[in-house]
Amino acid sequence: MFTRLDDTVVITVSELNRQVSQIIGLSLPGVRIRGEISNLKIAASQHVYFTLKDNEAQVSAVMFRSAASKLRFRLENGLEVIADGEVGLYEKRGEFRLVAQSLDPAGIGALQLAFEQLKARLEAEGLFAASRKKELPRFPAVIGVVTSERGAAIRDILNILRRRMPAVRVILASVPVQGEGAPAAIAGALYDLNEAGDADLIIVGRGGGSLEDLWAFNEEIVARAIAASAIPVISAVGHETDFTISDFTADMRAPTPSAAAELAVPDRSELQRDILTKMRRMRSSILTLLQLRQSELKSIHEGYVLRRFPEQLDEDLKALDNTVAALGSNFKASLAATEGKFVSLASKLDTLSPLSTLQRGYGIVRSAVDGRIIASSDQLVIGDDIDVILAKGAFRGNVTEVRDESLIG
Repeated sequence: MFTRLDDTVVITVSELNRQVSQIIGLSLPGVRIRGEISNLKIAASQHVYFTLKDNEAQVSAVMFRSAASKLRFRLENGLEVIADGEVGLYEKRGEFRLVAQSLDPAGIGALQLAFEQLKARLEAEGLFAASRKKELPRFPAVIGVVTSERGAAIRDILNILRRRMPAVRVILASVPVQGEGAPAAIAGALYDLNEAGDADLIIVGRGGGSLEDLWAFNEEIVARAIAASAIPVISAVGHETDFTISDFTADMRAPTPSAAAELAVPDRSELQRDILTKMRRMRSSILTLLQLRQSELKSIHEGYVLRRFPEQLDEDLKALDNTVAALGSNFKASLAATEGKFVSLASKLDTLSPLSTLQRGYGIVRSAVDGRIIASSDQLVIGDDIDVILAKGAFRGNVTEVRDESLIG
């Protein structure tokens, strides 16, 4: 019930604002407004405050936490949106504002915008860089699969793996692949497989569907879990034309779950054919090499060198005998000449020997004191004791007279 104002009625500010709020609420029960976001602020309470504006005017707006938590994309200044909500008056301050209950990007779907925003942010962080990609193992023994146990994806993956490489072991981490709890479950399964460390390779994905159906694989929590995996990851989400954030952070993208299984393991039949082909080529190469060596051996055996070998050996032996004989003859002649020289030298030494002189009646005089040879009379004085050495024996004497004339002559 509104109070009609006249000159005699006095009301409070609170009453005025309350009545204005009621009028606005009744006249504009719900509105849809298009405008550009500015002055964006997210409070600690997670309520979102912003301004919507166009070229000529602007209006304050608020989106409370309960509604803001349902947004799939990030609000940004400059983003043009369509807001659904109620127009009212914030009575405490008398401020006219829009209470937004939902926001959608103008000209593009909310999910598509959220996809583009997250893709740009993670790419700027380097999570899509080729240098981060890990090489897939050539022959994985154990493959972890993160998908729903009730979906078609796991059946397709198992069929392909059994056909191509029956010996491979599969660890299924069954998770919901769409719905509110799916992103956390997928990320948790990836972390669990890494912690267990049994798998050589991980396939994560699901079959095709709408953008809404595939959205779990566009969530940041899943993208970061894939990027953090120490085990190589193949992303296999949807059909060939479907791309998700998981495809960009994974080490390899497969267009379908079946294609992921084909990328994961080699085909056993193709390996067997390849091995047989290589064995045949090896055998042929060995036979060719043997034939070549046999031909070379035959050529050597029949060649000039081997045919003349006995004759050449006889000639070499004769030459060796002649050399030995010549060496023997030269040695004997050299030995005889050496013996002759030795006899001659011995004769000369005998002639020059002091012993020969003694044999002829001479003696050697020495000082009895210090044993020095006395060669001259001036080396003696009367009274010196001397030793005289003869060819046979010796005697000691005493000098009684010293003369300087020679007795020879």
